[in-house]
Amino acid sequence: MIRHRRLRDHSINRLIPNMLTIFALCAGLTGIRFALLDRWENAVIAILIAAVFDALDGRIARLLDSSSKFGAELDSLSDFVSFGVAPAMIMFLWSTHEVKGIGWALTLAFSACMALRLARFNTKLDNADLPAWTSRFFTGVPAPAGAGLVLMPLIAWLEYGFEFLRAPLFVGIFLVVVAGLLVSRLPTFSFKRVRVTQAWVLPTMIAVVAYASLLVSLPWATLFFTLLAYLSTLPFAYRSQRRLQAQRPIPEAAATEVDADHD
Repeated sequence: MIRHRRLRDHSINRLIPNMLTIFALCAGLTGIRFALLDRWENAVIAILIAAVFDALDGRIARLLDSSSKFGAELDSLSDFVSFGVAPAMIMFLWSTHEVKGIGWALTLAFSACMALRLARFNTKLDNADLPAWTSRFFTGVPAPAGAGLVLMPLIAWLEYGFEFLRAPLFVGIFLVVVAGLLVSRLPTFSFKRVRVTQAWVLPTMIAVVAYASLLVSLPWATLFFTLLAYLSTLPFAYRSQRRLQAQRPIPEAAATEVDADHD
């Protein structure tokens, strides 16, 4: 007689991170729906909400000690839809559909590069041979940042209304450049391990309140300049990574594995 193994019961707390991931996925798909209805502001807000949920799910999973392989796979699938497919579709419906086949090819290229970026990230999760300093950096632009960067022309258009921002050539260049950043070997800062000392807690909270006020009163300008500020960190990340690598080189075996992930 074959005895079927019962699935282990889970408390609701352990399911919260997966619920947040599902919310992020639904927000990304909703962004496409808003784009189909020409509601561009809501489409951008939906992607922003997806990014917030994506930022929360992993941190809450670690706090609740509920990280799992299932959760990691679900997170990658959600990221691909919310930050790979949805932003590319929004930009296609907003602008690049005017050049028909070329516009669709750019949409496919961006989505494919996002898939490659996420696959590369997943293959490096279990590499324990890398020095501790490598956790300060991502390889290439992370998925939520890539989604935000590719939406910059739309965000700027919502604030300033310049029609050249909607030109398919301009938007197409943005899609290609950001897709290249996703799969590049350019180091970018990971802000997950940033620690705030006791002396900086109050100034940090004041800065957060000021930023939230700007986001509410001037949402599109604030988002646009936030993304510009992120772009400005890329040269500093490259220089910082090179300096740390010179001080504490990656072991040869680990370096070979990292290079293989990029090929």
